[in-house]
Amino acid sequence: MSLKAAVLMGSNSDLPKIQGCIDILKKLGVETTVRVMSAHRTPDVVADFTDNAIANGYGVIIAAAGGAAHLAGAVAAHTLLPVIGIPVEGGAFHGMDALLATVQMPGGIPVATVGVGSGGATNAGLLAAEMLALADPALREKLAAERAARREKVLAADAEIQNAL
Repeated sequence: MSLKAAVLMGSNSDLPKIQGCIDILKKLGVETTVRVMSAHRTPDVVADFTDNAIANGYGVIIAAAGGAAHLAGAVAAHTLLPVIGIPVEGGAFHGMDALLATVQMPGGIPVATVGVGSGGATNAGLLAAEMLALADPALREKLAAERAARREKVLAADAEIQNAL
């Protein structure tokens, strides 16, 4: 049985900003649950979900939040699963506050943090898939094919430029 990924976001307004994460997980065939829950407004829901994540077949949790961005830390405090934080771009500080809140976890409660912006969201999905692929050779092959396709796209762009010049 393959392990699942959970993508949690602090607000439904975060969805367009983290869609790349969900898209890459689905493209790779990773069973993915997407939920809205808040470290501040629904801490009981966060605790219940994460306390039961291992028993419910999850292998990694991705938590996206902006502003104070406490969701990833709250999740990590309740599980031994790897947690990846996506600092969501927006607000007065354009995501810098979310980045600092996500990356500054105290020793003993690790949260892997990706960059702010759409590239960070895609990388969160890829990193989660890489973690799950440690125990899933078929997923590892899909990741290798995805990386090869990205390589070919760059080579094709280079060839196009070289031909144009």
